[in-house]
Amino acid sequence: MNLPLRFLLTGILALFVAVGWLIVRPDILATYHYNQYVIALTHLLVLGWICTVVMGAMYQLVPVALETRLHSERLAKWQFVFQVVGVAGMVWMFWVWNMKQVGHFGSVLALGVALFVFNLVRTLLKVPRWTLVATAVTAALFWFSLTIVVGLSIATAKCTYDSAEQLSPTSILGAMIHGLRSVAGFMARFDQISAMHAHAHLGGVGFFVMMIVGVSYKLIPMFTLSEVQSHRRAAASIALLNVGLAGSFMTILLRSPWKLAFTLLMVAGLAVYGWELRAMLRARKRRSLDWGLRYFLTAVSLLAPLSILALVLSWPGLRLTAFTGQLENLYGFLGLVGVISFAILGMLYKILPFLVWFGSYGQEIGRSQVPALADMYSAKWQIAGYWMFLSGLMTTSVATVAANPLGVRAGCALLALSLATFAVNVGKILSHWLRPIIVPLNVKAPPCSPTTARSTAAPLGSLISAS
Repeated sequence: MNLPLRFLLTGILALFVAVGWLIVRPDILATYHYNQYVIALTHLLVLGWICTVVMGAMYQLVPVALETRLHSERLAKWQFVFQVVGVAGMVWMFWVWNMKQVGHFGSVLALGVALFVFNLVRTLLKVPRWTLVATAVTAALFWFSLTIVVGLSIATAKCTYDSAEQLSPTSILGAMIHGLRSVAGFMARFDQISAMHAHAHLGGVGFFVMMIVGVSYKLIPMFTLSEVQSHRRAAASIALLNVGLAGSFMTILLRSPWKLAFTLLMVAGLAVYGWELRAMLRARKRRSLDWGLRYFLTAVSLLAPLSILALVLSWPGLRLTAFTGQLENLYGFLGLVGVISFAILGMLYKILPFLVWFGSYGQEIGRSQVPALADMYSAKWQIAGYWMFLSGLMTTSVATVAANPLGVRAGCALLALSLATFAVNVGKILSHWLRPIIVPLNVKAPPCSPTTARSTAAPLGSLISAS
């Protein structure tokens, strides 16, 4: 419990800081995105919030979804330290635009990512039966690793290496400096904005969207009592996303007009994913959808307008103007906050209660009366947070396109209120960790819901489904 929880809570803290940052500095979204402050905030959002939470969730979900054990908890604990130090240092150095230090802290982060990837690869090698989810997770890890390499290469290209002339290439330090200068020379061949966009797509689509698509083929059936309706459709969605992403990375980097064709491939992959997701939901045995799933499904539905925006921005010969620059801002904001963050918040309403419940009450099943998962937080706060998040997302999106700082601030304030409701529920959930509510079986329990009564002796599999 402690391992994934430290990642999840650290990521949530980073999200709060990022949204507060936007309220204080709304010009970050209201102006063109290629400046140090936008880059600093983006890395806080991507690495501090999304990456950290996804890593924590994967340490819990991958062993469950693939029916195996995590290779090493000790490696994961070390990785957490490298993750926090690397992200905090990178965001700070981006803000003051010290690219040499960005590279140093980025190397610390890369070491942590290497431990993360190694840990999960060793875990995947122990999988008793290879599945589509394992394929998607493997692909996501590959793209994530490549994202880090490309990011470090971009940072390397922005540094100078005057000391290389005084150092012998045969010494360790000299070989390292000469190697970095060679990387910088290679990256100088590419347009800086194109390299940044290619890097962003590798992480955004390759790691996050790939993970959402792949893992949902396990979680949606689990939470709705359904199953994958067409394994061919599911496999096709993963294949199209991978091929489209590989082509998009190269065509964006080279400013090739063929990027539209590969964008169409990725959009086709998402369309097939939506087709299969709809089929799974129509076949579900549990007809009602809880609000955690509604968060997730709403986020997935936002892939439709995001795909249209991607096709527009991929159009050959599209000129960079003040308006198209703001469309690029909207594309990044809608992808990171509207799709990925909203989906993660929905899944956290499934993951956090289960983690705390299992840690606090797992040993009491059959011996005591314990709360149900749904009793650990407030549904009213959850519903209020859903509508405030959507309102904030729409307001911020319109204000971003209009380059209106006041509108961006108002929209982000609504997002902050939504996160405040989420924080209230996180507090309620964690209170069960600090002070578990356990009533002996021979004592008359207070009035409770039918789900609470059933939870006294429910098996672990039923609890996962009931969550």
